Amino acid sequence: LESKMRSTGMAYVCWFILGIHYGYLGKWGLQIAYWLTCGGLGIWAIIDLFLIPGKVDAYNLEIAREIDHLEQSKN
Repeated sequence: LESKMRSTGMAYVCWFILGIHYGYLGKWGLQIAYWLTCGGLGIWAIIDLFLIPGKVDAYNLEIAREIDHLEQSKN
């Protein structure tokens, strides 16, 4: 599961190149909405510049919880 952890830098690269940062975080429903609205006509895209670190941290926290849960179930 540790290989599923995501990097903030890569999320920014995904945002900049293709606007696929939600897909990178596994949120394909939001990704489709993002594309269909052209990044909320640019407003959503600019807001995401500031929110990406928190979104990546939340994603990684969920992965860490899954890892912890698996380790506890082994004991």
